Amino acid sequence: MSVDKATVAKIASLARISMDDAALDRMVPELNGILQWVEQLGEVDVTGIEPMAAVIPNTLRLRADVIDADALTGGGRQGDVLANAPAAEHGFFGVPKVIE
Repeated sequence: MSVDKATVAKIASLARISMDDAALDRMVPELNGILQWVEQLGEVDVTGIEPMAAVIPNTLRLRADVIDADALTGGGRQGDVLANAPAAEHGFFGVPKVIE
């Protein structure tokens, strides 16, 4: 596959990138080089090789799935939490109006 100047201009337009003619001319060989490299990767024999997401085995460290009794009742800490708020109104955080 080969990319020409018109194709680079179309890609730049779709990406909302403003490019002059000199920049388009510079990008043509760069994109063609990238595409040649991708085609070269397609020539590698990968039969019998399992797909992997990482080169080292990863396992997630899991925590115990227990229910916190304070989380169910709200913890009764509304006053402590609102003590850090710059403005508290009616038991909630007060924020400035953002719609004009």
